[in-house]
Amino acid sequence: MSQHPAVATIIVSYNTASLLRACLASLRDCRLPLRIVVVDNCSRDGSAAMVRAEFPEVELVEAGYNAGFAGGTNLGLRHLEGREPERDKAPYILILNPDTIVHPGAVEALVGFLEAHPRIGLVGPRLLNPDGSHQAGAFRFPTLLMAALDLFPPGEVLPGRLYGSWWHGRYSQDGGDEPFPIDHPLGACMLVRREVLEQVGGMDEGYFMYSEEVEWCWRIRRAGWAIWQVPAACVTHVGGAATSQFRRQMLVALWRSRARFVASVGPPWRVALHRALVRAGMFRLTLLAWRAYARRAITRDELRERLLAYAEIGSL
Repeated sequence: MSQHPAVATIIVSYNTASLLRACLASLRDCRLPLRIVVVDNCSRDGSAAMVRAEFPEVELVEAGYNAGFAGGTNLGLRHLEGREPERDKAPYILILNPDTIVHPGAVEALVGFLEAHPRIGLVGPRLLNPDGSHQAGAFRFPTLLMAALDLFPPGEVLPGRLYGSWWHGRYSQDGGDEPFPIDHPLGACMLVRREVLEQVGGMDEGYFMYSEEVEWCWRIRRAGWAIWQVPAACVTHVGGAATSQFRRQMLVALWRSRARFVASVGPPWRVALHRALVRAGMFRLTLLAWRAYARRAITRDELRERLLAYAEIGSL
């Protein structure tokens, strides 16, 4: 086995100490030489101390502030460059969320696939929920119809059969056993060639949260590289667990990032239609929030949070 790392891994963490511990422990099963970098976005839960104490092989980068996913990833990439000679640098970079468990053989399967297919620039694994069930991990680039399906949920406004279909950005092959080409994977786990990074650069730090991997993969595809899912590689992603908690900042960040992506790829008519669609969707959600409050299904504070979020999103 080569003494140089075959894969450099970047994990951006923010207050995820217990999840990060499990993620790093799972990487110890990898048979390939790894160089692991954890970028800590100023966590307050002892994450950095845990990494130092329990994983001495891991390189810790403390951002000193919350740089977000894109900013943290780029910090990790800059750390990897360092002053090492080119021959010592890993040819593959694994971008990994801290809320993942990498199954034995997963990294090897991803690397092996890229080794066998030189025109594929980035690959993602099969994703699983913590209970072992399938989690969607392959997506098409966003479309106006996809936004409509999110804003006017199937079964309520639009035909239910559209949800989870090709029209909603999903792939019927996702969940099968054969590799297949995709537009982009979920950003929880992505293996990319170093030469791709050298060509297209890192992530756009204008995205603090959400859609960073979408825009990044858009640039990778535009540069002529293919992107595939490799189901032989399995990764459990805790973040796929459903939550009913309404979080204003998260919702606003999601739609701000989506608007940024639409604006970056154009054309102007699509940007205008997307904005009109989002405003109509926020108007609908505003009416539903008032109805829920009238029926005492939500509190006054919850109503206020929702109305503030919908107003902010509608003004993007």
